Amino acid sequence: MESTNSSIDQCRKHSEEKRCALRHELAEAFPPESNDIVLVCGSYARKEAAGPSDVDYFLVSEKEDGRKERLVEDINSVVDGLGLKPPSPGGPFAGEHTSQSIVQNIGGTKDSNDEITRRMLLLLEGDWLFNSEGFRCLRRQILERYVGEEIPEHHIALFLLNDIIRYWRTICVDYEYKTTEEDKPWAIRNIKLVFSRKLLYASGLFSVALTADMSREKKLECLEDLFNLTPLERVVEICGEAATERMRRCYEFFLGCITEDATRHRLDTLDRSRRNDDSLFRDLKNEGYQFTRELLKLFETTFHSTHPIRRAIIY
Repeated sequence: MESTNSSIDQCRKHSEEKRCALRHELAEAFPPESNDIVLVCGSYARKEAAGPSDVDYFLVSEKEDGRKERLVEDINSVVDGLGLKPPSPGGPFAGEHTSQSIVQNIGGTKDSNDEITRRMLLLLEGDWLFNSEGFRCLRRQILERYVGEEIPEHHIALFLLNDIIRYWRTICVDYEYKTTEEDKPWAIRNIKLVFSRKLLYASGLFSVALTADMSREKKLECLEDLFNLTPLERVVEICGEAATERMRRCYEFFLGCITEDATRHRLDTLDRSRRNDDSLFRDLKNEGYQFTRELLKLFETTFHSTHPIRRAIIY
């Protein structure tokens, strides 16, 4: 996707430079024969990172073998050495996980919030930092689990769609918990829900819709190709450059604000009682309402009223 939006271009340039450096350093740190996978999610995966952004990575191994702490320390050393911020300890990132735990137990009692977060972000925005082939194979395994062999050609991938919807609703509900029960900064999380999280959801929704009336193999190939793009690139690929111009302008405004240290500090410290009085927050929210309207317009114009995605997201 060609973009003339300076904030989008600047973030992409910064993200790609840092990811290239991370890949080079990790290739030196891991033995060439290693089957471990290091993948990145978050703003560096979406090519939207700036100076303050964390490197939200996690490690995937074939099995748990007691190497977790040493490997995570090695990765953190690489991240620190490049002047970047590792993910917060105790969250869904920066740990070691097995490929089996990511592919299996979808929807079961072991499918915790952290598990669905890792799986959905791996699919919808993830990219590799070490072992590109292993990452590609893992993503394919997950897609084959979601798009079963028995799926009729005229059906959309409902299993995948329902988990994308479940993840979106989960992070919406978790926002309330984290900002009330855990008393975490609310404003920046609110703005990210309105923009980057919503775009992630829409890009997954649109991708599933696009595969209607495809054979299983074509569905898998199409989803693989789309998920190799960032969420913003994905929506543009599906809906077209001209149709997405206004949506991208809204997103440009969001990125231009959120990548500034002063803006992030202001949002991190904003008291809820002043939410209607803070001009920056109100400007971002107003732009967010327009962004939502533009995404809805894209959905309605790209997928006609009789398209199976219309029924699937309601019933």
